Amino acid sequence: MTARSIRLSLRNIDGLITALFLPVMLMLLFVYLFGGAIETGTEYVTYVVPGVIVLCAGFGSSLTAVAVTNDMTGGIMDRFRSMDVSGAAVLGGHVVASVARNLMSTVLVILVGFLIGFRPQADAPDVLAAVSVLVLFVVAFSWVAAAVGVLARSPEAAGGFTFFIMFLPYPSSAFVPIDTMPSWIHGFAEHQPMTPVIESMRGLLLGTPVGDSAWLAIAWCAGILAVALAAASVLFRRRIT
Repeated sequence: MTARSIRLSLRNIDGLITALFLPVMLMLLFVYLFGGAIETGTEYVTYVVPGVIVLCAGFGSSLTAVAVTNDMTGGIMDRFRSMDVSGAAVLGGHVVASVARNLMSTVLVILVGFLIGFRPQADAPDVLAAVSVLVLFVVAFSWVAAAVGVLARSPEAAGGFTFFIMFLPYPSSAFVPIDTMPSWIHGFAEHQPMTPVIESMRGLLLGTPVGDSAWLAIAWCAGILAVALAAASVLFRRRIT
């Protein structure tokens, strides 16, 4: 199922290009058009790369949701049921493919970031910790996308449902410090899952104190993953019966 999902991703050239290159284009846009006007206490490219890495997951989740909806509405699930293929295997294959796409996009963002001045200060344990937080985050939100894909009745609806996931990095510390935002949005920006994930990765990659961000990021991701797994399982059983 994982190999099948990866092949489907490779055949969806438009979606794959969007998931891989749109985060890079956004990073270049923010760095070269807006970065000179934003004060972060460091080089803006250094500040923004961790946020763009997290943003990749939003674009990747849209592809996952659409692929799952295509399976649910295209008749292939009847074939899988006749072959005694479990729903967990089908959805799990899509999730693993999503993680693979996001890791490819992350590598691309970091490589382009290096070319324009991004210089992380992390040692090997910090890099491993940052990758672990990222993978946990991607797995959690990929399962959210899988649940959305099971629930949606059309690929267009699935892509629309995931807009909220793609929007979440913007009212966070991804692109600007939260202190520079209007006061009425501070509470949401500080207490949503993207902010601790971004702050954890930023601290680990740049060698700055992480504080409680890592534990908050793990707690958020673990909670979202548990809820998404349960929701995907229940929705899948209801959808195929």
